[in-house]
Amino acid sequence: MNTTDLPDTTAPLQVALVGYGGAGRIFHAPLISGVPGLQLAAIVSSQTDAVQKDWPGVRCVADVQVVLDDPLIDLVVIATPNASHFALAQAALQADKHVVVDKPCTVTLAETEALLALAQARGRMLTVFQNRRFDSDFLALQQVIASGVLGRLVEVNSHFDRYRPTVPVRWREQNLPGSGLWFDLGPHLLDQALVLLGVPDAIHLDLANLRDGAQVNDWFHAVLRYDTRHAGLRVVLHASTLVAEQGPRWAVHGVKGSFTKFGLDGQEDALKQGARPHWTQLDDWGQDAQPGEVLSWKNLPGVAAPVSVRTRVGGICGNYLSYYSEVRNHLQGRATPALVMPDQVHAVMQWLTLGEQSAQERRWLPV
Repeated sequence: MNTTDLPDTTAPLQVALVGYGGAGRIFHAPLISGVPGLQLAAIVSSQTDAVQKDWPGVRCVADVQVVLDDPLIDLVVIATPNASHFALAQAALQADKHVVVDKPCTVTLAETEALLALAQARGRMLTVFQNRRFDSDFLALQQVIASGVLGRLVEVNSHFDRYRPTVPVRWREQNLPGSGLWFDLGPHLLDQALVLLGVPDAIHLDLANLRDGAQVNDWFHAVLRYDTRHAGLRVVLHASTLVAEQGPRWAVHGVKGSFTKFGLDGQEDALKQGARPHWTQLDDWGQDAQPGEVLSWKNLPGVAAPVSVRTRVGGICGNYLSYYSEVRNHLQGRATPALVMPDQVHAVMQWLTLGEQSAQERRWLPV
């Protein structure tokens, strides 16, 4: 983007949210409104009553073309069913809007590549909503790995398990393009792995439909092989809808110790309960009720054999608002170290696609 195209940093960037289902209502609308420098100017939805009740000062329109034709709209956020992402993002980019798409970017790698090429040609931003880069547990794990206390990593287990035995009536559970748990939670877990460890050598994915009446996968188990970058490291990405008694969210093992973390980040639950965090009044937002622990082996003075030492990893708060502050900073020409960049958008979609192919062919697949 040319410096001449930078928005006026003294005025808030005008944001249009497309879609007011679970993602738009629970995540995007509250987070956009909580970041100074962004203004939730319009919501595209047929749920006029719900929008007006929740956001009485925000314009609600039923036709997306209204916001695409509005020269005052700077940024379009797409929070609609996955199969509609490509057409909506394409139209927004062609209207010279910057675009945030809820994960996954699209339902095929070819569609994502087409959008990235279009964004580059139009000089617009295209990025994907990866809020779990700002989970408290993920931020803590990054610090633990960077400290070197675990030594060379040999195994990383990332579980995102839930207990939802009844199949809900919603598009994610229907046999449609981009539905199923792999396209729902897989983008988050893949993005975290790529941020932590870089690009793997190969993937092996197993998918299953476990619940009574399940039309699409509600269980997955992916293994990423890191032979080149990390000397044989194996990364397990796992999610299930039928885990009543949950194990660790993270179990990370190195040659010097282990990091274990139970429980999920509490920000999603708070947002589901109607919380509206604001950057200027965070207070205890994102605090982790179940801090992780590091168990490491250390040589102590006067002790012949190494002893185990447990250390709680607390005091690190998550903050989903940071995702939209990164978007704002990018559009204002400022540094954005945690922005989801085009190559990262492409990489997640590439590994989602390779995973699907691996599951179909029941074999390891390299990049």
